[in-house]
Amino acid sequence: MTINSSPEKQTPTWRRWLAPAAIIALMALAFSMGWHRYLTLESLSEHRAALREFTNQNGVLAVLAYIAIYVVAVALSVPGAVILTITGGFLFGWLGGGIATVVAATLGAILVFQIAKTSLGEAMSRKAGPVMTRIKEGFAADAFNYLLFLRLVPAFPFWMVNIAPALANVRLSTFALATAIGIIPGTFAFSFVGAGLDSVLNAQATEQAACVATKGKELCPFNLSPSALITTELLVAFAALGLVALIPIAIKKWKSPK
Repeated sequence: MTINSSPEKQTPTWRRWLAPAAIIALMALAFSMGWHRYLTLESLSEHRAALREFTNQNGVLAVLAYIAIYVVAVALSVPGAVILTITGGFLFGWLGGGIATVVAATLGAILVFQIAKTSLGEAMSRKAGPVMTRIKEGFAADAFNYLLFLRLVPAFPFWMVNIAPALANVRLSTFALATAIGIIPGTFAFSFVGAGLDSVLNAQATEQAACVATKGKELCPFNLSPSALITTELLVAFAALGLVALIPIAIKKWKSPK
């Protein structure tokens, strides 16, 4: 009887790799088609009037479309999440854009986490050896606060923080909660930047138009970049929040008899 039941419980290897293969194929398609090139401040400046008009005429649909695009961007690890977050604040205001972005980024992160955990978890853990053992120990100490620290400090790639907890067997509930809370400060900071971006884009467009009139378009590129909108004070604030998240872990280690 046990011989007949065991094959039903085992998932064929090729099925486990279907989701990662689909993600990789879509990622290759996105980069080959150049879709990631639209995630720039220059593109936002060029299409802002059309985006604003669509948002004003289709409020709920615009929010849902924004969330769907953000989820896909996170799932495919397309660079430009900061631009998308700024765009959300630009289109929906700092509060509406921030809420929509937190929902979208969390959903996208959960999607990647689940795919990595169900398809790659055991195989990657076996091949990683001592490296994965150390990662697991880090999450085992305090998975929630450890993950919260990784989310608060923007020094770690978002896609990497989606995959590492999955390989360390972190629970989905812990991952989802720490992700949602951890991305709130950065998300609302960039949404706030987006909400006040209109005047900055107007100034940049005026400056570029004056340059084009005298020197030509080839000598007058769009000079506004996301790095120009990120202040040192903002980065210091993120680092401070990350250190606060590490306090419970440090206290546990200090109280530990080892």
